[in-house]
Amino acid sequence: MGVRISPPVQKNNTMKVTNYISEAFTELKVNVTWPEWAEVQRLTVIVAIFSILFALLTFGIDRGFEVIVAEIYTYLNK
Repeated sequence: MGVRISPPVQKNNTMKVTNYISEAFTELKVNVTWPEWAEVQRLTVIVAIFSILFALLTFGIDRGFEVIVAEIYTYLNK
């Protein structure tokens, strides 16, 4: 047995959500200054390069710890 919400409350909430979305799109169209396409491409390349570098750094550190832990276990098992 669930709780029933009367239809006027549902309609009011739907109107609020619809109004909110409509206002958000208007805000994006009117008040936001969007960057030029060339700048977007340049910044995307920079983010991609740093993401790859960070992934490689993380991989290197992980492999280094893997080798260190393997050496410790090898030493302890002798």
